[in-house]
Amino acid sequence: MTNNFRRSFLKASVGGVFSAGLGGLTLSGCAAAPARPIGRVMVIGGGFGGATAAKYLRMWSGGTIEVFLIERNTQFVSCPISNLVLGGSRTLADITRGYQGLRELGVQVLHDEVSAIDPAKKLVKFRTKFADMSYDRLIVSPGVDFMFDQVEGLNAEAQKTVLHAWRAGPDTAALRRQLEAMPDGGVYLLSIPRAPYRCPPGPYERACQVAFYFKNAKPRSKVIILDANEDVTSKGPLFKAAWKDLYGGIVDYRGGTEVKAVNARDSTVRTDFDTLKGNVLNVLPPMRAGDIARTSGLITANDRWCGVDWLTMESAAQKGIHVLGDSTLSAPAMPKSGHMANQHGKLAAAAIIELMNGRQPSMAPMVANTCYSFVSDKEVVHVASVHRYDAAQKTLVAVAGSGGVSAQRNELEGSYASAWAQNIWSDMLG
Repeated sequence: MTNNFRRSFLKASVGGVFSAGLGGLTLSGCAAAPARPIGRVMVIGGGFGGATAAKYLRMWSGGTIEVFLIERNTQFVSCPISNLVLGGSRTLADITRGYQGLRELGVQVLHDEVSAIDPAKKLVKFRTKFADMSYDRLIVSPGVDFMFDQVEGLNAEAQKTVLHAWRAGPDTAALRRQLEAMPDGGVYLLSIPRAPYRCPPGPYERACQVAFYFKNAKPRSKVIILDANEDVTSKGPLFKAAWKDLYGGIVDYRGGTEVKAVNARDSTVRTDFDTLKGNVLNVLPPMRAGDIARTSGLITANDRWCGVDWLTMESAAQKGIHVLGDSTLSAPAMPKSGHMANQHGKLAAAAIIELMNGRQPSMAPMVANTCYSFVSDKEVVHVASVHRYDAAQKTLVAVAGSGGVSAQRNELEGSYASAWAQNIWSDMLG
């Protein structure tokens, strides 16, 4: 394979439109006996970004790069689709996958937590199981952490009952149990922080799923949405139509209403305008890049997000470290979504392979995003976009006319959404 062909292939595979990378792409020759490793890449975080990067580093390099994936959880639980667990049409088992497929591709998966990164010595330090390990390049894809101190009263004790459940897993099941225990005629309060936050349409999809559950099981109950943003941040007309047509009398949306404080003891929240009582409080605090990004000096903007070079995903603050997914300071019109993190993983993998072989990464990367939202158990709406690198602005910009939103909710897109989930989980996990 010539260098020119290799560059063209990598560029095409990372930049395919909408379904980019959802077909298990391989480089010819990958089945041959692996060559001696040219270096080691360590990946922190086994979600949509990190797992994808680890997989494609092994595949596209033909096994010439030693890849370690560090993930504290032994199984991957998908945030996309997890709201359906709250609605009752999916279970946690439906959205849980293992890491065996990555191991079979030669990724060395270590289940531990990283306690520190030493960029000067190129060392990763572990919390419990493993000794310090060196790297040639490092990928950090830690998702988001939460600024609990921005909401008065949301201390460690309050967090035991006032859940955010914005990481899929045990808290998702716990929030579902709270909804099941709530009496018919009760109130579910959902608090949404100011953007940016992980998954712009996610809270509104969650409101739909809780309303779907109430409509079928507790029809006298209410969903009150307290949104710190002035209006719905994504697919607004489509969500509002669903609330009116499907959940009239159940959903009460209040834009420009930021929760300032919670009182877990009497189950109330305080805004600038009022104090409201609910049977279930679901408060999403403001979000920022994951803790390891903060402690490693990778955050560059407003003490929240990590700036990157969009040609390589390399940190603007620490050379040799690449940052993916929700932790990044997003490019214009780029959502913090699972699909976009998957695309970041491929962009970084392609660039790192070129850099470690002494070659120039692609100067014209292109990525795509599709985000589906279930407004009932079967009906879905979507938003899609394509983003290309703009050399003058040194960032990825949305391609005019490349995307769009659903004309209306429909069940056909529900089948598309379910297929998207199965495909992307397979794509990232082998």
